[in-house]
Amino acid sequence: MKAFTITFPDNTTHTFTNPVAGTDLIKHFNTEGRPVYAVLVNNELYSLTREINMTAEVFPLTNATTEGSNVYRRTLCFILAAAAAELFPHLKLQVGHSLGYSYYYTFENEENNSTEKIDFKLLEEKMKEIIAADMPIRNGSVAYKEALEIFKNSGQTGTYKLLMQLGKPRFLINSIENFTDLYFLPLLPSTGFIDVFQIMPYEEGFLLRFPSTAKPETLDEFHDIPHLSAVYKNYKKWGKLIGVSSVGQLNEIIIDGKIKEFIEINETLQNKRFGEIADKIHERDTVKAVLLAGPSSSGKTTSAKKLSLQLRVLGYEPKVISLDNYYRGRNSAPIGEDGKPDYECLEALDVPLFNKNLVDLFNGKEVEIPIYDFKTGSRKPEGTFFKMNERTILIVEGIHGLNDNLTPDVPPELKFKVYLSALTQLNLDDHNRIPTSDNRLIRRIVRDAQFRNKGAAGTIAMWAGVRKGEQTHIFPFQNKADIMLNTALDYELPVLKVYAEPLLRAVKPIEKEYAKASELLTFLNNFMPVSSTCVPGQSILREFIGDSDFKY
Repeated sequence: MKAFTITFPDNTTHTFTNPVAGTDLIKHFNTEGRPVYAVLVNNELYSLTREINMTAEVFPLTNATTEGSNVYRRTLCFILAAAAAELFPHLKLQVGHSLGYSYYYTFENEENNSTEKIDFKLLEEKMKEIIAADMPIRNGSVAYKEALEIFKNSGQTGTYKLLMQLGKPRFLINSIENFTDLYFLPLLPSTGFIDVFQIMPYEEGFLLRFPSTAKPETLDEFHDIPHLSAVYKNYKKWGKLIGVSSVGQLNEIIIDGKIKEFIEINETLQNKRFGEIADKIHERDTVKAVLLAGPSSSGKTTSAKKLSLQLRVLGYEPKVISLDNYYRGRNSAPIGEDGKPDYECLEALDVPLFNKNLVDLFNGKEVEIPIYDFKTGSRKPEGTFFKMNERTILIVEGIHGLNDNLTPDVPPELKFKVYLSALTQLNLDDHNRIPTSDNRLIRRIVRDAQFRNKGAAGTIAMWAGVRKGEQTHIFPFQNKADIMLNTALDYELPVLKVYAEPLLRAVKPIEKEYAKASELLTFLNNFMPVSSTCVPGQSILREFIGDSDFKY
């Protein structure tokens, strides 16, 4: 074959005349002793065993990179599924939500009950046995009919239904010994790469714990988030009741022409949740300010407006205040560890002014609320004047709402804290989950393109920084919330797919963001598309796709 050249991160090059794999190139990387889990080839994610036979720039993904950590976690989940299939063939392993650095799983029997007693220690020992054997993880392609037979006979009903809806001529699979799983993204070459994990009993199931990217050699101390688990549990129960808990089931509804009714059910449920929050605020009686917080693209702005409507039903006169208006300005922003202005930290806000405004409002004074101009990076010369009456209730929207350091001068009885999370209960199949962060990233990509003239590559490029800010300024305060609200809509990804796919395809292989764009495209390929014409004007989804009945 024709010779090809590979360029390494240190700009050294080597010429090859035969195909090579990532495992052959590890010796050329300087990773300071860190294990390599995968490689980027011209910004495309390759497993360590996939052949490279073209001129390329190659970059190693170690256990200290987000992409490398994800390969590790996917492989760990694959080993868990294999161990569960061998030990408990009569039960179905169901993946749930993430909880810190862990995934929540349950076992279900034929009646969809997760009440059977499981020896989780036995499960962990079986996983260790598979890991110690260092079994090669084989990757291959099977024809459509064969794939259906494999997953039907193994009892993986979610995967079987998904394949029935996709109808591709062939599918990629991963396998070790007698266990086969559908291929979504690259795994490690063998089970022996896994060295840090734990099975921990939790509620009705267990947690599969794994290391963080920052400390890949150890497990962090576990911190429970009971509010989050309760929200997910109720949402998952609802998904079972209506018979839609996997992408295959959702696709079936789309194909059968029943998606409009399903959208109406989703929206009705979410509006009911907003009504329940309004009722709890009303029951508290002393509340003067509702503090609404959540990570990027959780739908904070629309949630504030929808909650306002529910409070109006109860006779209140809500006033929405955005914390963005209290930014100190570009010239006054604190400097982060990277030497750049940090607009995510609490100190970027004029906290003293915010507290003074709140206290004055609660005391019946008229207050000038500032207006921040993002184009100039400073406040406008004049704000808006406002005065509360006895029926006024403030809804404060912003990422720091749950942090008590935001409102030190406001008595606790005057505050009601709401945490928003886009926590989808849908799975790709029985044991392959939909990452909440990917759901939010797709929302953000669509919104940035619609309203900020930013391409998908630009949004992906800044996403790591956004996620880092969330880990520091939002997630640690989740347990401070009085109530949590799930803003995910089970029908939203088929709608977002129509907008996101052309944006993601526009990302070029010469851009670093190509790997993530390709991953999201692969993910969205599992969904049937749905037109946005069925989406109600007051839906949270309209905040991202446009044409909302609300003014922003």
